[in-house]
Amino acid sequence: MLLPSQTIHRWDLSPSEAIAVQNELRHSVIQQDQLPKSVRRVAGVDVGFEEHGTITLAAVAVLDYPTLALVESRIARQPTQFPYVPGLLSFREIPAILDALRLVEQIPDLILVDGQGIAHPRRLGIASHLGILTGIPTIGIGKTRLVGTHGSVPEARGAWVPLMDKGERVGAVLRTRPGVSPIYVSPGHLVCMETAVDWVMRCTKKFKLPETTRQAHRLASG
Repeated sequence: MLLPSQTIHRWDLSPSEAIAVQNELRHSVIQQDQLPKSVRRVAGVDVGFEEHGTITLAAVAVLDYPTLALVESRIARQPTQFPYVPGLLSFREIPAILDALRLVEQIPDLILVDGQGIAHPRRLGIASHLGILTGIPTIGIGKTRLVGTHGSVPEARGAWVPLMDKGERVGAVLRTRPGVSPIYVSPGHLVCMETAVDWVMRCTKKFKLPETTRQAHRLASG
C-alpha cells in the first residue's frame, strides 16, 4: 500500500511537543463523509507490545465487505520509541501501524482503529491522527471512555446515546449486543458521527466488537 511520502511531523518528540502537534493537527480533521460510493474492503488496526513493552507490534486485518471475510493480514514490529502517556497513544503506536499498512496490498476503503477518534481531550485520538496521515477514512472504537459523559444506553442492539464533552458531541456510546457493555465510537477522519456508528454496526456480527477489530486484535495478541 502506498502511503503519502510527505512527512507531516517528526516522531522523536517530547510529550509537550506531541501535545503541540495534536493541537495543530486537530484543525485538519474532517467530520464529513468522504467514503467511496462502493466500500469493498474494511480494515481493522490494533497494536500489542512484546519484550516487556520494548517492541511495538502493529497488526492490520483487511476484510471483504459485505462478507467480512479476511482477505489479507499484515504485522510489523519496531522498537518502542515513545513512553506510555495517556492521551498520546498515537505517538507510541502509529509508527508501527504505518509500517504494517505499507505492507498491505488490498488497500482498505475504511479503517476501524482500536482507540479514540475525536473523543479525545484535544480531539485528535489515534484514529483521527492515522486518518490525517494516510488520507483514508477512519473510525475510532474504544472499549473504555477517555473523555466525556453520557446517559444510559438502551439495551437494544444498535442503540446509542451521545458522548458529550464540554458541550460538544464527540462520540457515540453504542450497544452492539444486548446484555453486554457498550463501546465508544467516534469519527476519526473523513467520516461523520452517524456514518461511524452505521459502519461499526455493519461490521459487527454476533460479538461485541466489530469483526475488523476482532481480527486485528487476534493478530496483535499473537
